[in-house]
Amino acid sequence: MMEIFKEFTFDSAHWLPNVPEDHKCRHMHGHTYIVRLYVSGNLDPQLGWVVDFASVKDVWRPLERILDHKVLNDIKGLENPTAENLAVWIWRKVKPELAGLSKVLVCENATSGVIYRGEFE
Repeated sequence: MMEIFKEFTFDSAHWLPNVPEDHKCRHMHGHTYIVRLYVSGNLDPQLGWVVDFASVKDVWRPLERILDHKVLNDIKGLENPTAENLAVWIWRKVKPELAGLSKVLVCENATSGVIYRGEFE
């Protein structure tokens, strides 16, 4: 069993409606998000890979069109767009298309992120 990942970035704005009024994230701000989609599986002996990286990219592209240069709060299911909620949202969109999906990593910046492994499904 091996685990591969493919990394993507997108730029979006958001604000967190459920934090206290004086919290800085209560106000509109933006991030260059990093998303990694991890896929686990057996190494195909003929092809020499777990999954074609291009296939992972093909699954991601429709989500990128939804998320990139948008206000996340305006997207159905992301009304409270914390990194945690975004990771769950991405998982639920990707998992039906990418059977070996093992985890989703979402980073708001180089020092803050979340990993979701489908625990709420």
